[in-house]
Amino acid sequence: MTTAATRGDRRISPVFLGIAAVTAVAGWAVWTGFADATGFAVFLFVTGAWIVSLCLHEYAHARTALHSGDLSVGAKGYLTLNPLKYTHALLSIVLPVLFVIMGGIGLPGGAVYIERGRIRGRWKHSLISAAGPLTNVAFAIVCTAPFWLDALDGVPRAFQYALAFLAMLQVTAAILNSLPIPGLDGYGVIEPWLSYRIRRQVEPIAPFGLIAVFALLWIPEVNTVFFDAIHALLRGLGVEEFQRYCGYDLYRFWRGLFDEQDPGGGGGGARAPPGPGGAPGGE
Repeated sequence: MTTAATRGDRRISPVFLGIAAVTAVAGWAVWTGFADATGFAVFLFVTGAWIVSLCLHEYAHARTALHSGDLSVGAKGYLTLNPLKYTHALLSIVLPVLFVIMGGIGLPGGAVYIERGRIRGRWKHSLISAAGPLTNVAFAIVCTAPFWLDALDGVPRAFQYALAFLAMLQVTAAILNSLPIPGLDGYGVIEPWLSYRIRRQVEPIAPFGLIAVFALLWIPEVNTVFFDAIHALLRGLGVEEFQRYCGYDLYRFWRGLFDEQDPGGGGGGARAPPGPGGAPGGE
């Protein structure tokens, strides 16, 4: 019989604290210009912050499940914020980071295994699924706050650009993960309200939902419509397109290294992330 989570089950993992520390140091290096390679510092800062947000995303699922009746999440280590404790580190951490590197897009990962049989009430099941995307929404609000509050005076440009790119990742993650597609949290929100027959029919294709979303974003027309909507939303929050582009350009620090080795290659300047004009990862 599973009992309530112990204090040890809830203790923050040294792994998470280490990631948070690297993120903080990298952010300080970007802010102060301490690092000679600003792009590498931006890469560490954005990647670290992105992993932190993924950990908090999964933690939100687990914590909500705990209070909804699934006491097993503590013993599984989900409350420690340790990314290595999630049921599939490849899906939860590695793939989302690769999506960012390949295409500058915040595709969600997953997952923590919730013992749904322990939870009573459709609203609780829906709230457990919604908790993850709501965490990304909160992150997006924090990242964009300096922009829509006009609080950027004195903030170094490199840090502004990194924050703008990170904001775009959080917004895309929140929106994509809220889509009612099997395998994503948006479907998890509505699933308890569907008939048993529909749920049984959808179950076999649920593992491929994330792959289907990524494949759709490679279609230029879909990609353009999606990123037009993202750009419009971020503009409404005070984040300009060139700031996100510059942030993505800094993030891909390795391109600068290649340009130095081959002066006759691609030109300098900010390069646009996926959106109008190309699918994810396109040039």
